[in-house]
Amino acid sequence: MTQSHLQQTPLRESRLTVADGIAELSHQRHAVRNALSMAMIEDYNDVLDRVEGDRAIRVLILTGSGGSFCAGGDIKSMRDRLSSADPELNSPDYMRRRLDFSQRMLMRLRELDVPVIAAVDGAAYGAGFGLALQSDFLLASARAAFCMSFARIGAVPDYGVFHTLPRIVGMARAKEMTMTARRVPAEEGLALGFVHAVYAADDLLPQAHAFARRLKEGPREALGLTKRLLNRSYETDYATLATLEACAQAVCLNTPYHAQAAARFVSGEPALYDWDRGTGTPGSK
Repeated sequence: MTQSHLQQTPLRESRLTVADGIAELSHQRHAVRNALSMAMIEDYNDVLDRVEGDRAIRVLILTGSGGSFCAGGDIKSMRDRLSSADPELNSPDYMRRRLDFSQRMLMRLRELDVPVIAAVDGAAYGAGFGLALQSDFLLASARAAFCMSFARIGAVPDYGVFHTLPRIVGMARAKEMTMTARRVPAEEGLALGFVHAVYAADDLLPQAHAFARRLKEGPREALGLTKRLLNRSYETDYATLATLEACAQAVCLNTPYHAQAAARFVSGEPALYDWDRGTGTPGSK
């Protein structure tokens, strides 16, 4: 990654860095352990606009700063809402609309055509945990901790947790994690299957970028469609999924990437994308 290719964009409460086909969104609310706010959700929408509109961006990394990924919802703002004299802020419909706004962002993140990596250092609690689960690959530092902390404040899980968590860890474990609201260390997250890999804190972000550099060499259309179909696989019947599969394959087998990859195979040249070779680039070790 060279400085000449690096673009940094300060957002409201986050920072976007783009370099060599990799975008990194970093939460910047250090004083409150990167607790979620409406401004941060707006940051996500801006970043998603950028990634969706720039085909040169091949991977998105989500991370935190100051030793925390995201501590969840901003409880101070929750308390302030309850004590507000404004009846609009106190209404259940206000909270419904606010969460609907967040869910629209999460759907965009889930449906993003490029791989999403969450690099989690420190706390990923409540909605912060739910946000991390929307990634395709969750990398954690050894000091990362995860907690479905909603019950601690008398709330039910949100940020897509009812959908994502039981599909990853199973129903019994999802019930246990959400109803006890206990802390789950990174190594246990690895054993449960929602953490992809664990690294020392200082190595986490470099390892996330190394992972992203390998992923970005893959076929954009094929990886994006694979992700979309897998995201629908648990709710879709076989016949419907087979039709979607056929349509996706028709697209992928008519891309320039496929034509080049097939030509290289026939001529005996190294594959364009070969994870086992090390970096995903031809001739690499």
